[in-house]
Amino acid sequence: MEYLDFEQPVKELMDQYKTCSLVGDESGVDVKLACSQIEDKIVETKKRIYENLTPWQTVQLSRHPDRPYTLDFINGIVDEYSFLELHGDRNFADDPAMIGGLAKVDGQSIMFIGTQKGRTTKERQHRRFGMSNPEGYRKALRLMKLAEKFKIPVVTLIDTPGAYPGLEAEERGQGEAIARNIIEMTTLKVPIITIIIGEGASGGALGIGVGNKVYMLQNTWYSVIAPESCSSILWRNWEHKEDAANALKLTPKDLLAEKFIDGIIEEPLGGAHYDPETTFKNVKKSILTNIKAFKKFSDKELVTQRQDKFIAMGQFKG
Repeated sequence: MEYLDFEQPVKELMDQYKTCSLVGDESGVDVKLACSQIEDKIVETKKRIYENLTPWQTVQLSRHPDRPYTLDFINGIVDEYSFLELHGDRNFADDPAMIGGLAKVDGQSIMFIGTQKGRTTKERQHRRFGMSNPEGYRKALRLMKLAEKFKIPVVTLIDTPGAYPGLEAEERGQGEAIARNIIEMTTLKVPIITIIIGEGASGGALGIGVGNKVYMLQNTWYSVIAPESCSSILWRNWEHKEDAANALKLTPKDLLAEKFIDGIIEEPLGGAHYDPETTFKNVKKSILTNIKAFKKFSDKELVTQRQDKFIAMGQFKG
């Protein structure tokens, strides 16, 4: 387990607990009471830290290297051996930063689409840290259209610092690919459930983020720009990233209050990486509940509900 700067008090207590257990095992001395007291302190410290996170700490936690990624969520949610990954945009190439495929969840067919980061250095380079090229968004759209053809609900999982900003991506029409996805998703005739499972930055996230319902995991963020990028534009450096995070109102609570999202999915105390199985269970429940609710909707009602939801954003009184 890796620990972030603000998690050091937890790390120190965890080290104490390990030492206590080791002493008991090696010496044969009964240290259950001492270890139990340390366990209580760990829980108290976690509550004090994680229930009072600043926006910047939330951003840091969403990027935790041990946090589950899209493929982890898919494999943790779907019925055993049911996920069939589909590749390619039928135009240029297959983008490893954008993954998708068919699966069954409790017997319900679902098209999963999401941005995928990497664990190792080699895999991170291969997947470009979850930043998709235009062919990634075109692959996502192809899979959405396939789902529409066979009346299969779509679930998108977002964890990206943004679309890939390279020259070759712009040459192949990055902006057009994202814009095309947005407009096509507004008229897709199947339910779309969108969940931010980590970072949700800029158009890179919105390119697969137009859903009938949009949810965020508890320790994630969703914004038009990353705090570091915002700081570099306004202050010409990254030193004000914490101020930018505060101003951007990018936490789940902020976005729920402004009605940009429909709900917050709880994570275990400390974050999804402490107990991935419980996190997967919570996400699975949210997905199935919403799919069941939208089965009552006609094609027209699905499209109208989704369009009205996004049209209502940004309204103001003069």
